[in-house]
Amino acid sequence: MNQTPPTLDAIYAPIQGQLGLVEARLRGLVDQGHPVLRRLVEHISSAEGKRMRPAITLLASRFHPNDGALAVTMAAAVELLHAASLVHDDSVDNATVRRGLATVSSLWGDGVAVLLGDYLFATSAVFVCETGNIRVVSRFAETIREIATGELAESFGAFRLTLSMEEYSQRIYNKTASLFRTAAESGAILSGAPASTVQALVQYGKSLGMAFQIVDDILDFEGTQEEVGKPVGHDLLQGTLTLPAMLLLERYPHDNPVVKLFQRQDVEANRQQAIEMVRNSSILEDSYAVARRYLDDAAAALDSLPDTTERRSLLDLLAYATERRV
Repeated sequence: MNQTPPTLDAIYAPIQGQLGLVEARLRGLVDQGHPVLRRLVEHISSAEGKRMRPAITLLASRFHPNDGALAVTMAAAVELLHAASLVHDDSVDNATVRRGLATVSSLWGDGVAVLLGDYLFATSAVFVCETGNIRVVSRFAETIREIATGELAESFGAFRLTLSMEEYSQRIYNKTASLFRTAAESGAILSGAPASTVQALVQYGKSLGMAFQIVDDILDFEGTQEEVGKPVGHDLLQGTLTLPAMLLLERYPHDNPVVKLFQRQDVEANRQQAIEMVRNSSILEDSYAVARRYLDDAAAALDSLPDTTERRSLLDLLAYATERRV
C-alpha cells in the first residue's frame, strides 16, 4: 500500500470550527470532579486520537439544514464512548501501552481503569440525553450493548483456533463498526435529514467501521510498534484470531505457528514466525482486498447524496482508513 493518504486536517476542513467546540466540551471534563478524576482524564486526553468518529458525526449532520449544536453535543458523546471502550479494552487485554502512552490500567490498576471507563460511559450518556432525541438515545444504548457483546465474544473466544468468517465479521461489527454506524446515523438524525439520507449514512458508517477494524488487524502484522503504539502481534499474544491469522491457519494447516502459540509453546518464537509468514505471503494484500470491498460499499452508499465538500470529506476518509499507518 504505497499511496499517500489525505491528511486529516484537509479532510476535517469543513468542520474545523465545530471540532473545536467538541474539543472544548471534552476539555471541560478535566475541570470537573475530584482532583484524582481530573488527573485520570488529563492522562487519557494527553494521547489524543484521530477524532474520526466525532468528525463523522459532524460531517453526517451537514446534509440537511440545522444549527449544528446538537451534532456538536453528540460528537462529544461519541468520542467519550470511544475513549471509555478503549480504557476498558486495555484493562481486559492487560495492555501496557496505548498510542505510545502507558495505559490507565498499567499505571493505576484494573479497578481504577474500570471505574474511569464507567465514568466516561456515564458522561457520554449524559451528553446524548442532552440531545433530547429518543431515537438517538436508543441507538446509543444499543451501541454500548453491542460493544460489550463484541468484547465478551473476543474474551470467551480467546485461544480458540476455529473462527468462521461470519463470527469474525459479527465481532468486528460489534466492537468497532457499531460505533462508526452510530456516529454517522446520529449526526444525520439530529440534523433532521430524511430517512433516505439517514439510511445512506448508516450504511456508510457500518462499512467504514468494518474496513477500519480489518486494517487495524492488518497493521498488527504489518506495522511497527512505533506506528501502531503497541507491540506487533499483540492480538496473537491475546489469543485473538483476526483476518490475517485466520488466512494463515487456512493456508498452512500443518506445523502452523499460530497453533503452537495458542497452545503456549515457544510463544515469542512462534509470534515472530507467524508475523514473518504473513508478511512473506499474499495474506496482507488479500486482507486489504476484503477491507477495500467494505470501503467500496461505503462509497456506494454516498452516491445518492449531493456532491458537497462534506461528502468529499467522507469519501476521503475512506482513502485515509485504508492507507493509514496508525
